[in-house]
This record gives sequence, structure tokens and C-alpha cells, in this order.
Amino acid sequence: MKRSVWVLALAMSGCASVSDINQTPPTMSVISGKKPHEYAKCVSDKLASSRGPLQMEPHKNGVRLIVPGKLSALPAAVFDIDERSSGSSIKLHESLSNVPVRPGDVQDAANACISG
Repeated sequence: MKRSVWVLALAMSGCASVSDINQTPPTMSVISGKKPHEYAKCVSDKLASSRGPLQMEPHKNGVRLIVPGKLSALPAAVFDIDERSSGSSIKLHESLSNVPVRPGDVQDAANACISG
């Protein structure tokens, strides 16, 4: 049973687009003292060894960081990083948000970059 759930999750993640991923509930919603570009660079640096190049684009009053999957260039996670007066408001959406055995590198990078 666990194996079939994992296979189904992998198959479904291959079809996810950025808008599909953003429709899922955020797996993280925090505030950081870092400015949006500073936080995005930190996450990009942390994920450089485990993911392909991350895509950064303007979004509202901050940036959107699109994280590719480990095995494909299709999006696996999306960071919406909005500027606040004292830093950033960060929301992370992941394509496998409801799968407990998803890779933890994105969450680890997100958490490591929150503070100073």
C-alpha cells in the first residue's frame, strides 16, 4: 500500500505547474528579517547541491522562487517572498505537501535561511 501511494505521488508531481502548486495549502508561512532577494539567494545557495538551478521572478512586492524537482526540471516547490517593512513574509508551497516521505531539502533550506 505504501509503495502504491509513493508511486502515485511521484506520477502526480510530474504534472504539477506553478499555479497548481500554489493552490495547495502552504507548508510554511513565516516572517524573516531578511529582505526578499537576500532570503531567495540564501535558499538558492542551500539547494545548489541537491537541485537544478532555481528560477527567480518578480512577484507582487517581492520575488517568487521556483524550485525544480530532484529528477526533473518541472516545479516541485514555490516560495512567495514578499517585502515587509522589517524583512520578508515567506510562504512555501510544495507539490508533494500531503506526502509525508517527500524530500526534506527544501524545508531544511527554508528553515535555515529564516534568521540572520
